Amino acid sequence: MNWLDLLQWPAMAVTVGAGLLVGSRVSVRRKAGFIAFLLSNALWIAWGWHDDAWALIALQLCLMVTNVRGILKNEEGVS
Repeated sequence: MNWLDLLQWPAMAVTVGAGLLVGSRVSVRRKAGFIAFLLSNALWIAWGWHDDAWALIALQLCLMVTNVRGILKNEEGVS
């Protein structure tokens, strides 16, 4: 078994943690959640690349855009 096969588990854990943080009413926690989502996107892309999961990679790239938008909106103070 390649170590990249195991990458899906930290990716999943970071994704779940990010979801919990994004739901916070505290701006700093929301921003941390969006940053954690960006980390999870990168982990999923690495795993998807290794497993030739091209649809997953495309999805993660699209979600990266929404996470960057979330960071920017959070900094603007828009809810």
